[in-house]
Order: sequence, then structure tokens, then C-alpha cells
Amino acid sequence: MKGLSVNNTGRMSLTGPGRMNDVSLAAYRAKRREQELVFDIASGLTKSYTSQSTCQVPAHVLFPQLAKIVREFIHIKVEVRQPADMKDLALAPYYGWLVEILTEHIRPDTSVGETPEVPIYERSRGPGSTADVEYWTSKEPKEVLHSHLNYIVPDTKKWEQAAAYYLDTHRAVHAFVKNTGLGFAIPYLHNGQVHDYIPDFIARLKTEPPIHVILEMKGYDPVADVKRAAAERWVNAVNADGRHGQWRYAIVKKTTDVTEAINAIADELKTPA
Repeated sequence: MKGLSVNNTGRMSLTGPGRMNDVSLAAYRAKRREQELVFDIASGLTKSYTSQSTCQVPAHVLFPQLAKIVREFIHIKVEVRQPADMKDLALAPYYGWLVEILTEHIRPDTSVGETPEVPIYERSRGPGSTADVEYWTSKEPKEVLHSHLNYIVPDTKKWEQAAAYYLDTHRAVHAFVKNTGLGFAIPYLHNGQVHDYIPDFIARLKTEPPIHVILEMKGYDPVADVKRAAAERWVNAVNADGRHGQWRYAIVKKTTDVTEAINAIADELKTPA
């Protein structure tokens, strides 16, 4: 980068002080090896998995398996377009994308008897409850009946109010809550960064045992598929753990589809009338 300079008309000049220099990744690539990238990613994944209390595979057994997966992935799935180089995978944003894809798709093979994936719970707090919800808001609340909270605080002008009405009047819904102030979020990876996905509603159906439904009202969202995949993975993990009952995830594009989505889950679970 050259020092900034302007010409006599006040515009930026391309002729900065000193001679022009070409900047490239040649020096970086010369010092890197593909094996370093494989080792780095496999090592990070191994530490992540072995830190989980449910992991029964020792690190010295897990690492070579993950290294093989990483090596095969970058050779089969990664398309290198010139003038790029395979070693550039160690740089942003490619490194983040690579870790994100591998983390999302490496799962236990339950078909051969491997233990299903279970969630990693926060150690700093226990299960949340609607009894803990208390906050101030300048938004216009809407009164509801079938909720532990007597109001919902919508983030839209009409959409969430309509969805709340369908939930509040559905015969299969025992209780529901707008996911505001609960601290309930589903983590997901996108572009190498961890984000929190906060679904719109949580409903409990009249089943025995009760079934909790995470309901999302979704308009246009460029990362909708990423959030859906994270939510479905979360639900599968919590269901496998079993300590917090059974859960389902539903996403609807229109408020009138709320009833249909609940009906589909209720029919599947044979909810009593």
C-alpha cells in the first residue's frame, strides 16, 4: 500500500511516492504445504469432538480419521480456479467455509450402531423458563390466552400477531410463547463465524408426553437454509438426548400455514382432540 496522494484537481493519484510494487501470494504459498492445512483442520475438529462428554473415541484414533476426511474433501469437493492455489484454503474466507461445511456434515453413522449426536449444553446456566421473562419494551404488545406470558411482543406490524392468533386458537396447542426475552437461540456457522438463530415461537402440544414445536415465520432470508439445517440438527440432537422431551421444527412462509403445520405434527403424533 502506498501513501495517499492527490493530483492538482483534488483526485486520488495512482502515482504514490516511490516505485510501484506487485503484491502476490507467491511468498506465502512457497512456505506452506497442503499437509499443514489438513493437519490444522483435523486437529481443531479433534479437539472440538474430544472436548464433548459424549465422545468415546480417543484423540489418537479420531485424528487420523478426520485427517483422511479433510484430505479427501479438499481433493474431491474443492474446485481451484486459476490463479488461485489449493494452499489458499488456509486463508479467509475459504478456511471458514471449509470448517463450516465439515462441521455441518460430519455426523455419527447411526445405521451401524454409532451413538447419535447429542447437544452441548451451556455450563453457566440451567434450563430456561417463561417464569424468568421480564423486560421493558416500547413495542405494542398483543394479549394472548394460551401462554404463560399474558402478552406477546411482536417484531412485525401484522405478521407475528396473525401467527400468534392461529397458535392461540389451535385445538392441539396446550401453550405457546413468543421467543423474546427467553434467551433461547440455536447456534449456527456461516462464513466461518458463529451466529445465534432466534426462532419466532415455541409451542407445546397436547401430547403425552408433551411435544415442543419450534415455529419460524420466514420471509426472504439469504441464510434461511443454513438456519433450517441448524435447527433440524439441534432438534435431532435434543431428541437423541431425551432429557428435555421431544421436539419438532416447522417453518412457514404464510401466517395461514401455521394451522396446517401444527396439524401435520399433531396428526403425526396422534394428538388427542
